[in-house]
Amino acid sequence: MSLFRKIFGSKSDKKETELKSEERGKYMPEIKLPIDERFTIKFKENGGKFLYCENLNEIFESLNNILEENHWENEKALIIDENLQNKFSNSGLNPTKSFQESSFFLTTCENLIADDGSLLISSNQIAEKKLREFPDSFIVFATTSQITANIGDGLRGIKSKNMQKIPTNITTIKHFKLQEEKQEEKDFLSYGSSSKNLYLLLLEDL
Repeated sequence: MSLFRKIFGSKSDKKETELKSEERGKYMPEIKLPIDERFTIKFKENGGKFLYCENLNEIFESLNNILEENHWENEKALIIDENLQNKFSNSGLNPTKSFQESSFFLTTCENLIADDGSLLISSNQIAEKKLREFPDSFIVFATTSQITANIGDGLRGIKSKNMQKIPTNITTIKHFKLQEEKQEEKDFLSYGSSSKNLYLLLLEDL
């Protein structure tokens, strides 16, 4: 996934790609970007904050930077997933399961959707709660192997990983700015969800 090293932090990739596409002529087929690049562009357009990391040490370093940036060093982190809490046990977090006491939510996700830059989550991450019940700020830990082309692929991935018991409460997080969402921008999975201030810690695992 060396493409991430090339495109991370760049806001001009999409414009450059569109320019190259125009130079090819209007009757030539469009160039389909790789799914990792498509996800990065769309995720940033949605207002997400993206931190690409090559190893767990970089993940922990990026997490500490997020805590410092938001003055969350002494604040409590909502962590529902026990495995995630164990993974970050030495990162200086103050974990809690109290929604009222927490300043941000640390979680995983099911998949990262390239076509619209959204995050697919389920009851594995949020139980049967609604997104509006969670803190306004999310820190999501995910890996590059979780990137899928579209929601259909993501849903099939959830089913294949959970053959014994398919999770419920499947939804997407697509709006990463704390502002009123326009009704027409919602799809059937994100209907009724809340905008979140979202950081993505993306670990290279391919």
